[in-house]
Amino acid sequence: MNAASKPIQRPDAARLLGVDAAGRIEHLPRSSFVSLLGRGDLLVANDAATIPASLPAMHVRTGRSIEVRLAQRRSLDANDVLDFTAVVFGEGDWRTRTEDRASPPSLIVGDRLAIGPVYAIVTKICGHPRLVSIRFDARPQQVWAAIAGVGKPIQYAYLEAPLALWDVWTPIAGPPVAFEAPSAGFALDWRMLGELRRRGIGFATITHAAGISSTGDAALDAMLPLDEPYRIPGPTARAISRTHARGGRVIAIGTTVVRALESAARADGSVRAGDGVATLRIGKGTRLRVVDAILSGTHEPGTSHYELLRAFAPDATLARVDRELESAHYLTHEFGDSVFVEARRRGVSRSDQVRSALRLNSYARGESTGWVITGDRS
Repeated sequence: MNAASKPIQRPDAARLLGVDAAGRIEHLPRSSFVSLLGRGDLLVANDAATIPASLPAMHVRTGRSIEVRLAQRRSLDANDVLDFTAVVFGEGDWRTRTEDRASPPSLIVGDRLAIGPVYAIVTKICGHPRLVSIRFDARPQQVWAAIAGVGKPIQYAYLEAPLALWDVWTPIAGPPVAFEAPSAGFALDWRMLGELRRRGIGFATITHAAGISSTGDAALDAMLPLDEPYRIPGPTARAISRTHARGGRVIAIGTTVVRALESAARADGSVRAGDGVATLRIGKGTRLRVVDAILSGTHEPGTSHYELLRAFAPDATLARVDRELESAHYLTHEFGDSVFVEARRRGVSRSDQVRSALRLNSYARGESTGWVITGDRS
């Protein structure tokens, strides 16, 4: 696959590779995504806005320039912004591949990092020399002002130009809590949401602090994803229960939604509303309790996002998907093409599996009264 190098969220030529529960693969334009859904299904998207989490800084003890990439926080509370987990890089910026970035000075507990007009103190080394806990020596309002004043969106060398903040906000962006864009949501637009309503397909939101996707260090990347706070509104939890009770599917728009919903899942597949922290590392051995299908970007084997897809489809199916993506030259990374993968559910009858295999591109078009559920943003 080739990297998508331009920050265009909804290019006309965007493609979608669909995989149903029986492993059947189909190539489609991404604009036809809604045709894969049925009346009574529910889409759940992450409404997190992306903060400018790449912060130029100075390591005070040595006077060296560094980059601090905020990677984790404890909660979604807007006033709880003094403590973060961060990945620290040496001199340079996004134009250099993360794999080739210089190392920072050796970090020790007590080091002061000058970030704009405020200071952050290293409070812990978190199992890797470049992964640290920091605490800002400032008030929350001053921390937000510093992040807004000097921060830039986290980005990578495959992009051609610097990202603006609006490049990494999805059309439904709300609370600024994500460290990188929940980019599966780039496929959404208001026309699509209107079409969902007309077809009787539900739409709901959660908020999840999407973390960083790559550090350029294999040992550090193996620690991803970090624990991430989320919020599930009551209307969203109730919509999920109604959807399953009516025989509809819950479709996650992105890996962060899967992680939040499965972390909040009860044994019966219902979801606890409220705030929580996603600690699950979802992969091949994970039994999905809530999510029936996922719309995601295209991911390379070995990444944490790809590992999550192994909960939806057998490795043999994903290997065929990889070959199809490579041979058809799909674009990867956050502004690239998409995949739609329907999970093979345990306890599903063979007749249901056959019907599921026939769902791709088979739903009748037409008008309906529809219902839309939008998550609270309070």
